[in-house]
Amino acid sequence: MSLPHAILTALLERPSSGLELARRFDRSIGYFWSATHQQIYRELGRLERSGCIRALASERPARGRKKEYEVLPAGRAELTGWVSGREDPKPVRDPLLLRMRAAAVVGTDGLPDELRRHLALHERQLADYADIEARDFSARPGTAAGTTPGPTEAPTEADRLRHLVLRAGMDLERLWVDWLTEALRETSAAPAGPDGA
Repeated sequence: MSLPHAILTALLERPSSGLELARRFDRSIGYFWSATHQQIYRELGRLERSGCIRALASERPARGRKKEYEVLPAGRAELTGWVSGREDPKPVRDPLLLRMRAAAVVGTDGLPDELRRHLALHERQLADYADIEARDFSARPGTAAGTTPGPTEAPTEADRLRHLVLRAGMDLERLWVDWLTEALRETSAAPAGPDGA
């Protein structure tokens, strides 16, 4: 996924200022596609120059107001083309996995502490996702936050897809929790030095 597509997605969900986008990234999209505030503002400028988005007119004077953006037809077409396109899976590049491989050569001294730290981080992230699921999807599977579904209201396609993305994040966190638990067992059983020294 590229940052421009993440921004187009967020703006199609709701026109926003750069600051609001950055906050939304911190709370949602950033869980699976992170970007700094500076990167978001830089990309907003590129998207505006390319004709994919535009700043909405404001009733306030320009000085001190937050510029809100909306997606133009060219931006929607770009995002639609990207969604329907092909992209191969990316290889995993995680420093912790490389550190485990290095530990096979130099020993595991100090590694269990880092594994425990990572385990706590992934457990906390899984708990955060569970809170989001309970808040946004518990009343009825797929029901959006802040809505009160009627007795026969079914979740929308957008709600189902958002929930599916959240569940993927939860499954990945469970995978890490399980793997780190196993890695801790293995490193606790292994001698600390290289080649059992």
